[in-house]
Amino acid sequence: MSTLTLDAEALYAELLRGVRPLCTADTQLVGIASGGAWLAERLQADLQRPGKPGVISSAMHRDDYGQRGMVAGASATALTFDVTGAHIVLLDDVLYTGRTIRAALNELFDYGRPASVRLAVLVDRGARELPIQADFAAARVTLPASQLLALARKDNGRFSFEIKG
Repeated sequence: MSTLTLDAEALYAELLRGVRPLCTADTQLVGIASGGAWLAERLQADLQRPGKPGVISSAMHRDDYGQRGMVAGASATALTFDVTGAHIVLLDDVLYTGRTIRAALNELFDYGRPASVRLAVLVDRGARELPIQADFAAARVTLPASQLLALARKDNGRFSFEIKG
């Protein structure tokens, strides 16, 4: 039996390469808390974009909010730009069922109506439950539904993956 090994730093380099053409001078980067926010923060610096990227929380719009409630340590939405008319690249670490993206889009539209939203992810797991697709995915992997794939960030800012289950 083989063990899946993902090099998060190599995938981040691929994400950087793929996000660059999605951005224009007026594009806003917005990361979904927490892994997507980490990616947006690092991309903002590596792309030498001014200011801070936005952070969006999907917590209040999740369809499983009644079972999960608020996740401990969840980041609140922080958008320092006018969403209405903005061109946004939405970032997340892992795209799986599509439910987190749906919830994040609902939260984003609570703040206004963007001109466009593009989605870029580090890993696309497939097995979508909703019709959501990334404009760019650094990698596509298949894992059993029983396994959880999560991005971790070390104190020095470097990324790694945790596979649980």
